[in-house]
Parts: sequence; C-alpha cells; structure tokens
Amino acid sequence: MADAEALLEPLIPALRRYAYALVRDHDAADDLVQDTLERALSRWTLRRSDGDLRAWLFTIQRNLHVSALRQNRRRGPHVELDEQTTPRTAATQESGAEVQDILAALDQLPEEQKSLLLLVGVEDFSYDEAARIMGVPAGTVMSRLSRGRQRLRSILETGRATLLRRIK
Repeated sequence: MADAEALLEPLIPALRRYAYALVRDHDAADDLVQDTLERALSRWTLRRSDGDLRAWLFTIQRNLHVSALRQNRRRGPHVELDEQTTPRTAATQESGAEVQDILAALDQLPEEQKSLLLLVGVEDFSYDEAARIMGVPAGTVMSRLSRGRQRLRSILETGRATLLRRIK
C-alpha cells in the first residue's frame, strides 16, 4: 500500500483542480477528491498495472461526479436551515469579471462538453486520454470538444452582458 500512496500523492493537486472546476466549491471538491482516492485504494488490485494511473483516477473522479449529479437531480435541491451568507465583494478588475464570465458560461454547457473542455484545456490530457476517461471514441471527443468550444464562444459573445453586470 506504500507504493500506492507514493504514486497517488503527486496526482492529488491535479485531482483537486479538476474537482473544483466541476463543483465550484472547495469543500465539495475536497470531498470528491477524498471519495476518488478512497475508491482508487479500495480497488487498487483491479487497476491495470500497464495503464495510465492519472487517466484512471480522473475516470473515477468524473464517474463519481456524474453519479452525484444524478443523485442530486433525483433528490432535489439541498437547502440548509441555518445557512449563513458571507459578505462578498465584487471583482474590481476587468480580468476578474472575465473569469467570472467564463465560469458562468462553462456552467451553461452540457456536462459532457464541460468535462472535455476541462480535461483537455485545463488538465492537458490528450484526446486519446480524454476518450479513455470519458469512455467514448476519440472522434466523439473531437466533435464534442469542437461543439463545446463553439458554444462557449457564442455564449461569451452574445451573453456577456447578461452574465455579469458591469458598472463603470
């Protein structure tokens, strides 16, 4: 098990980045990473020794995320009884507003396109690796990625003013 820990530990930052990009909540992202690592360790003997460990972990993480989305859809929205709101300040810099626009536009994409854009664009997976993670052919990855990029561009071009209100 010590070899598993040595192999898994350097991959945790990438798993956390991807988890945060999927759920946009640090606590939920940490939970998703913990569930991913727990699943990986419990099934360590089932992994292919010649396979890509990073791709295997990202596949586990994505599958856990999709399962959670489906479960939440069945259960309905979760509302805290004593939810406290923390005061937030709006971004004062143009780049901060642009990042918020992009994140809001990403949230409008279908889950398959969003996952692929994050895997290829942020985590720097190849098309073949992303295809293995998503469980689809490489051609499907390329077409979904193309449609996702095109839709993201159109959302940002046409919907920029509706995503965030800017006051100068």
